[in-house]
Amino acid sequence: MLLRDILNKIKWTEGLKGLEIIILHRGGYENKKIIKGEEIKDITPRAIICEDNTIIPYHRILCIKKNGEIIWSKKK
Repeated sequence: MLLRDILNKIKWTEGLKGLEIIILHRGGYENKKIIKGEEIKDITPRAIICEDNTIIPYHRILCIKKNGEIIWSKKK
């Protein structure tokens, strides 16, 4: 299942509240940043778009958690 499909399934079944997306963010603490589900404005074919119009390509997503539980993680 594609990452976009996973995010859309969560969005339309459980909702994005409680979702945390950990992304690669150079310059951030440990080069990571957490995006809350409530910050997501759109899920597009190539990226997620945040409320502040930041575009985050799927290849930058490292991990997805829902209510503290890891539901998807990038293979190393």
